[in-house]
Amino acid sequence: MKKILIIAACAFCFNISAHAQVKDEVKKGAQEVKEGAQKAGDKTAEVAAKGAAHVTDQVYEGKEGPKGQTIYIDNNSKYYYIDDKGHKNYIAKGSLIDKK
Repeated sequence: MKKILIIAACAFCFNISAHAQVKDEVKKGAQEVKEGAQKAGDKTAEVAAKGAAHVTDQVYEGKEGPKGQTIYIDNNSKYYYIDDKGHKNYIAKGSLIDKK
């Protein structure tokens, strides 16, 4: 009888640890999907913002942003560039870098 109880207890412990491992793998997979969706959303926003800027605003040909970004001039004569997440980042004219 003792052997049966010991075997049952060992099987129960093994089952709990296996279940925990499966949960960890599911969480990891869900996190990877979430990160992939975030990257895709950021890229979509960036492309959409750049497309809209090309249509509505002027491109400043002789200068570039801090990391080589294209500089746009809006209707109020303000200079900005589009970052990796699709946000407009306004920049002072003195901070612009000459294109190489």
